[in-house]
Amino acid sequence: MALTLKTIYAGPLRVQALYNRCAPTDTPKVRQAKHQASSDAQRRMNQVYSYQKLELSLAVNFPTPGSGLVVTLTFDDNHMPKDRAEALRRFKYFRQKLDAARKAAGLPELVAFWSPEVLTSATGRWHFHIVINSTGRDAELIRSCWIYGSDVEIEKLRVDAEKNHETLARYMTKEPRECQEYDAKPGLRGWSCTRNARRPETDTQTVGDDFRLEPPAGAVVLIDERRATEWASFHILKFRISGAAFELAPRARRKRSRRG
Repeated sequence: MALTLKTIYAGPLRVQALYNRCAPTDTPKVRQAKHQASSDAQRRMNQVYSYQKLELSLAVNFPTPGSGLVVTLTFDDNHMPKDRAEALRRFKYFRQKLDAARKAAGLPELVAFWSPEVLTSATGRWHFHIVINSTGRDAELIRSCWIYGSDVEIEKLRVDAEKNHETLARYMTKEPRECQEYDAKPGLRGWSCTRNARRPETDTQTVGDDFRLEPPAGAVVLIDERRATEWASFHILKFRISGAAFELAPRARRKRSRRG
């Protein structure tokens, strides 16, 4: 009997599912049970919430503490946008200025994720949450390119038990979860990114029935969920690999990967 192993690679994050495959000799009852286990595992693996997709994308592009900067840009009274569309246009101009300033300074190309926010703010003031790749020379460039106010907050990305890719993704997507505007427009996503941002990679392969999911030594287990019946089962495992060990992930497997 064979099992299916599905893995999502997202920098230091791994999400894995192990579930039963149907065999030609299976009875209809066993086949139905295996189909159900497979469906449950796939549903559990699918990143159906906006914050989950953002979490994995942040982990791919900013894998280690300090590899990214978490920035909040707030509009002052003299530059307050009248609506979301105007806020996005002004942010696009800022992003273009910052990208050009980086290129002129010989710095790496800008990789950025952002989300606008106003309705959940205590002040009701338009501002942007951004995560960008760190170069070590960013603070001055960011402040000089943000011409819409002096309120600029810059922090180094943290990846620890208190703050990490998930907590940041949840924070950046909190407005769509609470805003009726997004309920009225289901296709409206709360965050965006530059085109050069990397995406998580997904790999699916067949393994033997004696295969077991085990996190590597030193990994921080975030989800460990198992379900089993008499005929079928699935196991979901999500963990974060510490340090730079995630770079040792097998490249051969990635050659057969599909974009997630």
